[in-house]
Amino acid sequence: MHVLLIGSGGREHAIALALRNSPKLTRLTCAPGNAGIATVADLVAIDPADHAAVIAFCKAEGVDFVVIGPEAPLVAGLVDDLAAAGIKAFGPRKEPARLEGSKAFTKELCTEAGIPTAAYGRFDDVEAARAYVLGRGAPVVVKADGLAAGKGVVVASSVEEALDAIDACFSGAFGAAGAEVVIEDCLVGEEASFFAISDGIDVLPLAAAQDHKRVGDGDTGPNTGGMGAYSPTPVVDEAMELRIMDEIVVPTVRCLARRGTPFVGVLFAGLMIEADGPKLIEYNVRFGDPETEVLLPRLKSDLLELMLRSAEGRLSGHTTNFDERTALTVVMAANGYPGPYSKGSRIEGLDEATALPDISVFHAGTAAKDGGIVSNGGRVLAITALGDSVSEAQTKAYEAVDRIRWPDGFCRRDIGWRAVAREKAAM
Repeated sequence: MHVLLIGSGGREHAIALALRNSPKLTRLTCAPGNAGIATVADLVAIDPADHAAVIAFCKAEGVDFVVIGPEAPLVAGLVDDLAAAGIKAFGPRKEPARLEGSKAFTKELCTEAGIPTAAYGRFDDVEAARAYVLGRGAPVVVKADGLAAGKGVVVASSVEEALDAIDACFSGAFGAAGAEVVIEDCLVGEEASFFAISDGIDVLPLAAAQDHKRVGDGDTGPNTGGMGAYSPTPVVDEAMELRIMDEIVVPTVRCLARRGTPFVGVLFAGLMIEADGPKLIEYNVRFGDPETEVLLPRLKSDLLELMLRSAEGRLSGHTTNFDERTALTVVMAANGYPGPYSKGSRIEGLDEATALPDISVFHAGTAAKDGGIVSNGGRVLAITALGDSVSEAQTKAYEAVDRIRWPDGFCRRDIGWRAVAREKAAM
């Protein structure tokens, strides 16, 4: 089977490596890919936003199945256009992909389906949004409604901070994504990411992870696309997983099916685990990044088979198998991220890091140049370790990080800190 993988990040590198393990795979191509993906797949210089070019390539090269990694092509309707051309793909169509494309859409679905989430208001007028905050007070969460690469969210601890966030959205800081804003009450608890896969009717739970959004140690500084993650997470035990499925994920899939817009693909629920149970913060409609870099190293099942079953409506009765060990990933980013950063600096020591036991080095923003690897983005690498505990996985991951020589990059040094503290307290 010839598979075309769409994307160029660490998530896609992890997906590519998992797909290579499938006996069903005969050829793997990636558009546009990165320097790491180039070691396991053929790269093709196609812009995923050019749907006609993607379709033409699939027809010319006999692509059997398209796997779409990032959210933007899904929200733009690439699956719909591929289906119209008779090409099978993994991921939701444009309408159900609005779960990620519009936060207001998701909040309205939560109301319709009775899904627990924060109280909110939605606004397309700056003065109305400001008045809402002035009347409600702080803390509140201000979100650009559309896609903002994980950066259009401000947890405002004061009214002034919330007003500044509103002004930033409406002044164009996040482009078209900020033309409308959603303002939510601030949930209190511990965040977790939960992943499930659906074929439009049946839903299969995958695993939970805990992301680290803030750029600095101790969860300080601005939000990013994610500076590290680990899986599984103690906050989502077996009982909590059942509640998440019963109260949030399954009602979402059923609601979309009733609307005639079934959800097919990966459903990624960003959650706040409060004292009285899980609350939905937001949905994403694809594998997370960097969560994929800890989920897929634990997955023992055939990923390609799982994706095919989702796309073909054959998930009923299927099960998955995960390594019981902990996977922890540390993101290395370019200095200055999530603000302005430079590209093109040389990275060395990658082979030394990869040679360590239980280590995978996933490329995100990298490129090959003059026989070496250089940075080509904000988040550049994700270094993942497997261990019998979070503490062991953390130690292994940072040992690998310290083998990498990249003066123009940085990382957080405390990924997994909550779980490590729990483990130490239990000793």
